[in-house]
Amino acid sequence: MIKHIYLVRGTKEESYDDFNKRIHHAALQWADKKEIIKLSFTITEEAPPKISIIPFKKNKIAAITIFKMDADPIEEILRIDGIKGAYSVTDAYPVAYEKNWAYGEKTPGACLLTLFKQKRSIDYDTFIDRWHNSHTPLSLKIHPLWHYNRNVVNRKLVENSESWDGIVEEHMRTRSELLNPFKFFGNPIVIIPRMIHIFLDTYSFLDYGSIEPYLVSEYHLKG
Repeated sequence: MIKHIYLVRGTKEESYDDFNKRIHHAALQWADKKEIIKLSFTITEEAPPKISIIPFKKNKIAAITIFKMDADPIEEILRIDGIKGAYSVTDAYPVAYEKNWAYGEKTPGACLLTLFKQKRSIDYDTFIDRWHNSHTPLSLKIHPLWHYNRNVVNRKLVENSESWDGIVEEHMRTRSELLNPFKFFGNPIVIIPRMIHIFLDTYSFLDYGSIEPYLVSEYHLKG
Protein backbone atom coordinates (compact mmCIF):
# COMPACT_ATOMS: atom_id res chain seq x y z
CA MET A 1 0.00 0.00 0.00
CA ILE A 2 1.01 3.59 -0.65
CA LYS A 3 0.56 6.24 2.02
CA HIS A 4 -0.48 9.80 1.29
CA ILE A 5 -0.91 12.75 3.66
CA TYR A 6 -3.01 15.81 2.78
CA LEU A 7 -2.79 19.07 4.74
CA VAL A 8 -5.87 21.28 5.00
CA ARG A 9 -5.83 24.65 6.77
CA GLY A 10 -8.78 26.53 8.19
CA THR A 11 -9.31 30.26 7.82
CA LYS A 12 -9.16 32.95 10.50
CA GLU A 13 -12.90 33.53 10.04
CA GLU A 14 -13.70 29.83 10.49
CA SER A 15 -14.26 28.69 14.08
CA TYR A 16 -12.61 25.53 15.37
CA ASP A 17 -16.05 23.94 15.58
CA ASP A 18 -16.97 24.86 12.00
CA PHE A 19 -13.59 23.65 10.72
CA ASN A 20 -14.04 20.33 12.54
CA LYS A 21 -17.54 19.82 11.17
CA ARG A 22 -16.35 20.57 7.64
CA ILE A 23 -13.42 18.15 7.78
CA HIS A 24 -15.43 15.39 9.50
CA HIS A 25 -18.21 15.65 6.91
CA ALA A 26 -15.78 15.53 3.98
CA ALA A 27 -13.69 12.71 5.45
CA LEU A 28 -16.76 10.51 5.95
CA GLN A 29 -17.54 10.88 2.26
CA TRP A 30 -13.96 10.10 1.24
CA ALA A 31 -13.97 6.97 3.41
CA ASP A 32 -16.70 5.53 1.19
CA LYS A 33 -14.42 5.51 -1.84
CA LYS A 34 -13.42 1.96 -2.83
CA GLU A 35 -9.83 2.87 -3.70
CA ILE A 36 -9.16 4.12 -0.15
CA ILE A 37 -8.12 1.20 2.05
CA LYS A 38 -7.43 3.18 5.23
CA LEU A 39 -8.36 6.71 6.26
CA SER A 40 -7.59 8.67 9.41
CA PHE A 41 -6.90 12.27 10.29
CA THR A 42 -5.54 14.49 13.02
CA ILE A 43 -7.16 17.87 13.54
CA THR A 44 -7.03 20.97 15.75
CA GLU A 45 -10.26 20.88 17.75
CA GLU A 46 -9.54 23.80 20.05
CA ALA A 47 -7.15 26.67 20.62
CA PRO A 48 -3.94 25.50 22.32
CA PRO A 49 -3.15 26.56 25.90
CA LYS A 50 -2.06 30.18 26.16
CA ILE A 51 0.91 29.12 28.28
CA SER A 52 2.75 25.97 27.25
CA ILE A 53 6.29 24.65 27.14
CA ILE A 54 5.50 23.52 23.58
CA PRO A 55 5.16 26.51 21.20
CA PHE A 56 1.87 25.37 19.68
CA LYS A 57 0.63 27.15 16.57
CA LYS A 58 -2.87 28.63 16.83
CA ASN A 59 -3.83 28.01 13.21
CA LYS A 60 -6.47 25.43 12.38
CA ILE A 61 -5.11 22.41 10.48
CA ALA A 62 -5.99 18.84 9.57
CA ALA A 63 -3.59 16.15 8.38
CA ILE A 64 -5.55 13.52 6.46
CA THR A 65 -3.87 10.14 5.98
CA ILE A 66 -4.97 7.61 3.40
CA PHE A 67 -3.62 4.29 2.21
CA LYS A 68 -4.33 3.07 -1.32
CA MET A 69 -2.77 0.67 -3.82
CA ASP A 70 -1.87 3.21 -6.54
CA ALA A 71 0.12 6.44 -6.41
CA ASP A 72 -2.54 8.79 -7.79
CA PRO A 73 -3.88 11.46 -5.41
CA ILE A 74 -7.56 11.59 -4.46
CA GLU A 75 -9.01 14.38 -6.59
CA GLU A 76 -11.92 15.07 -4.19
CA ILE A 77 -9.47 15.85 -1.39
CA LEU A 78 -7.49 18.17 -3.65
CA ARG A 79 -10.66 20.19 -4.28
CA ILE A 80 -11.49 20.87 -0.62
CA ASP A 81 -11.25 24.48 0.57
CA GLY A 82 -7.96 25.15 2.36
CA ILE A 83 -5.94 22.31 0.83
CA LYS A 84 -2.27 23.27 1.21
CA GLY A 85 -0.37 20.11 0.45
CA ALA A 86 -0.49 16.51 -0.73
CA TYR A 87 2.45 14.19 -0.17
CA SER A 88 3.61 10.65 -0.72
CA VAL A 89 5.36 9.51 2.47
CA THR A 90 7.28 6.61 3.97
CA ASP A 91 6.11 5.85 7.48
CA ALA A 92 7.58 4.13 10.53
CA TYR A 93 6.16 3.39 13.98
CA PRO A 94 8.98 3.11 16.56
CA VAL A 95 6.25 2.62 19.16
CA ALA A 96 2.61 1.89 18.31
CA TYR A 97 -0.66 1.66 20.19
CA GLU A 98 -3.06 -1.23 19.79
CA LYS A 99 -6.28 0.23 18.41
CA ASN A 100 -9.21 -1.08 20.47
CA TRP A 101 -11.78 1.70 19.99
CA ALA A 102 -14.45 1.98 17.31
CA TYR A 103 -13.99 3.69 13.97
CA GLY A 104 -15.26 7.24 14.16
CA GLU A 105 -14.44 7.60 17.85
CA LYS A 106 -11.70 9.96 18.96
CA THR A 107 -8.38 8.29 19.70
CA PRO A 108 -7.77 8.39 23.48
CA GLY A 109 -5.18 10.76 24.92
CA ALA A 110 -3.64 13.72 23.12
CA CYS A 111 -1.51 14.14 20.02
CA LEU A 112 1.27 16.48 18.91
CA LEU A 113 1.38 17.01 15.13
CA THR A 114 4.65 18.52 13.93
CA LEU A 115 5.58 19.70 10.44
CA PHE A 116 9.24 20.45 9.76
CA LYS A 117 11.95 21.00 7.17
CA GLN A 118 15.52 19.82 6.86
CA LYS A 119 18.22 22.06 8.30
CA ARG A 120 19.70 23.85 5.31
CA SER A 121 23.34 23.54 6.40
CA ILE A 122 23.36 19.71 6.33
CA ASP A 123 22.84 17.20 3.52
CA TYR A 124 19.79 14.98 3.23
CA ASP A 125 21.49 11.78 4.42
CA THR A 126 22.67 13.55 7.57
CA PHE A 127 19.17 14.91 8.14
CA ILE A 128 17.63 11.43 7.96
CA ASP A 129 20.38 9.84 10.08
CA ARG A 130 20.07 12.41 12.87
CA TRP A 131 16.26 12.27 12.78
CA HIS A 132 15.98 8.48 12.81
CA ASN A 133 19.04 7.40 14.75
CA SER A 134 19.49 10.23 17.26
CA HIS A 135 16.24 12.12 17.75
CA THR A 136 13.83 9.17 17.60
CA PRO A 137 15.53 7.10 20.32
CA LEU A 138 16.02 10.25 22.43
CA SER A 139 12.30 11.08 22.19
CA LEU A 140 11.36 7.53 23.14
CA LYS A 141 13.68 7.74 26.15
CA ILE A 142 12.48 11.11 27.45
CA HIS A 143 8.83 11.54 26.45
CA PRO A 144 5.93 9.24 27.52
CA LEU A 145 5.14 8.29 23.92
CA TRP A 146 2.26 5.87 23.39
CA HIS A 147 2.29 6.01 19.59
CA TYR A 148 4.90 7.58 17.30
CA ASN A 149 3.90 7.97 13.64
CA ARG A 150 7.00 9.13 11.74
CA ASN A 151 6.57 10.17 8.10
CA VAL A 152 9.36 11.05 5.67
CA VAL A 153 8.02 13.12 2.78
CA ASN A 154 9.16 11.50 -0.46
CA ARG A 155 7.49 13.80 -2.97
CA LYS A 156 4.72 16.31 -3.49
CA LEU A 157 1.63 14.93 -5.20
CA VAL A 158 0.80 18.41 -6.52
CA GLU A 159 3.36 21.08 -7.36
CA ASN A 160 1.88 23.91 -5.28
CA SER A 161 2.06 21.92 -2.03
CA GLU A 162 3.76 23.51 0.96
CA SER A 163 7.35 22.33 1.35
CA TRP A 164 7.81 19.92 4.26
CA ASP A 165 10.35 17.14 4.77
CA GLY A 166 8.80 15.48 7.81
CA ILE A 167 5.33 15.03 9.28
CA VAL A 168 5.22 13.46 12.74
CA GLU A 169 2.31 12.54 15.03
CA GLU A 170 3.25 11.80 18.64
CA HIS A 171 0.52 10.42 20.90
CA MET A 172 0.42 10.40 24.70
CA ARG A 173 -2.00 8.28 26.72
CA THR A 174 -3.38 11.33 28.52
CA ARG A 175 -3.66 15.05 27.84
CA SER A 176 -1.56 15.87 30.91
CA GLU A 177 1.32 13.72 29.64
CA LEU A 178 1.61 16.12 26.72
CA LEU A 179 0.77 19.44 28.38
CA ASN A 180 2.34 19.00 31.82
CA PRO A 181 6.09 19.65 31.36
CA PHE A 182 6.99 17.47 34.36
CA LYS A 183 5.26 14.54 32.69
CA PHE A 184 6.44 15.35 29.17
CA PHE A 185 10.09 15.92 30.13
CA GLY A 186 10.43 14.49 33.63
CA ASN A 187 10.73 15.50 37.28
CA PRO A 188 12.27 18.81 38.47
CA ILE A 189 15.73 17.28 38.82
CA VAL A 190 16.01 16.17 35.18
CA ILE A 191 13.67 18.51 33.30
CA ILE A 192 16.15 21.30 32.45
CA PRO A 193 18.96 19.01 31.21
CA ARG A 194 16.44 17.02 29.18
CA MET A 195 14.93 20.14 27.62
CA ILE A 196 18.39 21.35 26.63
CA HIS A 197 19.28 17.93 25.23
CA ILE A 198 16.08 17.80 23.13
CA PHE A 199 16.60 21.35 21.87
CA LEU A 200 20.22 20.77 20.80
CA ASP A 201 19.36 17.47 19.17
CA THR A 202 16.40 18.99 17.30
CA TYR A 203 18.43 22.04 16.26
CA SER A 204 21.08 19.77 14.74
CA PHE A 205 18.86 18.49 11.93
CA LEU A 206 15.76 20.73 11.60
CA ASP A 207 15.21 24.23 10.24
CA TYR A 208 14.18 25.30 13.73
CA GLY A 209 12.52 28.59 12.82
CA SER A 210 10.00 26.97 10.48
CA ILE A 211 8.78 24.12 12.73
CA GLU A 212 4.99 24.01 13.14
CA PRO A 213 3.71 22.08 16.20
CA TYR A 214 -0.03 21.62 16.74
CA LEU A 215 -2.22 20.24 19.52
CA VAL A 216 -4.53 17.84 17.70
CA SER A 217 -6.97 14.96 18.11
CA GLU A 218 -7.06 11.85 15.93
CA TYR A 219 -9.90 9.96 14.27
CA HIS A 220 -9.80 6.66 12.38
CA LEU A 221 -12.64 6.29 9.90
CA LYS A 222 -11.61 3.29 7.81
CA GLY A 223 -9.05 0.53 7.96
